[in-house]
Amino acid sequence: MNKVRFGIVGTNFISDWLIKGALQDERFEAAAVCSRKEETAEAFAVKHGIPHTFTSLEAMAASPLVDAVYIATPNFLHARQSILCLEQGKPVLCEKPLASNAREASEMIRASRQYGCALMEAMKPTLTPNFRAVQENLKRVGRLRRYFSSYCQYSSRYDKYKAGELPNAFNPDYSNGAMMDIGIYTLYPMIALFGRPLRIEATGICLPSGVDGQGAVNFSYEGMNATILYSKIADSFLPTEIQGEAGTLTLDRINSISSVRFSPRAKAASGKGPAATSEDLSRASAYDEYYYEVAEFISLIENGRRESSVNSQTNSLITLEVIDEIRRQLGVVYPADRQQA
Repeated sequence: MNKVRFGIVGTNFISDWLIKGALQDERFEAAAVCSRKEETAEAFAVKHGIPHTFTSLEAMAASPLVDAVYIATPNFLHARQSILCLEQGKPVLCEKPLASNAREASEMIRASRQYGCALMEAMKPTLTPNFRAVQENLKRVGRLRRYFSSYCQYSSRYDKYKAGELPNAFNPDYSNGAMMDIGIYTLYPMIALFGRPLRIEATGICLPSGVDGQGAVNFSYEGMNATILYSKIADSFLPTEIQGEAGTLTLDRINSISSVRFSPRAKAASGKGPAATSEDLSRASAYDEYYYEVAEFISLIENGRRESSVNSQTNSLITLEVIDEIRRQLGVVYPADRQQA
């Protein structure tokens, strides 16, 4: 079996987590790491037993030592770095969000088609067994009426922001903010399940730095409503629900789904027979949650496919088109919106 030799771009904790899960796939090999500073690349290479280091992405993308590239750099770099690698014939697994905006995502997809290389957004929950359980049991809720999802988590870097610093997480120059960081986890599964919404109505709180600190968005579908809540300045512990006329699917945490339950619609008090009880649809797994996105991506390469059927390029593009509209309504503008990838 030939291993797929990955070049890792970005040395933050996300790359640590991905490598840990990826190593559960025997087809994966961490072959190289690229960082602006040689000492940073060397330290990361030693930590993970990676044989090769680069300080130039151009050099790594052109290197015969690398078969594919994983990009985990700040959001504003995703498009230009992905396109550079695709131009060199290297398939790209790019962290979420795929790009700063839909225009950049379109250019990335165009490069994927032009050079015949796989491009996939590293959105992990939609590729897990528990999300498949949702997909396979969706019809049980009957006629769909509502999707509700919440991901609100007070950021550890918000205290630094309030103290007068400007962490990357709250810096518009990096194409960051609450929606791009964690709100996308509530949005992408909605797009994967139900497609593009018909209408979007967003409200939120924007911070003086120019990014959104939190938001609430209502969507309209044919015969169905959807609502998402997201925040980096407050906590919430609400689950995600998919409500229908025959029952409800409940997911504990949309960013990392460990529990899925189906609750059939309660009978009227005068109804006969035993009361309906909820059913646990959760699927246990021996794999790390980051394993699944890497396994999906490697399978694309092995099968000569450009995109995933779940984390598809279309889903990624629609998600960013929706985010662009949410940002427009909230007044969030990035320097990347005025630049070419």
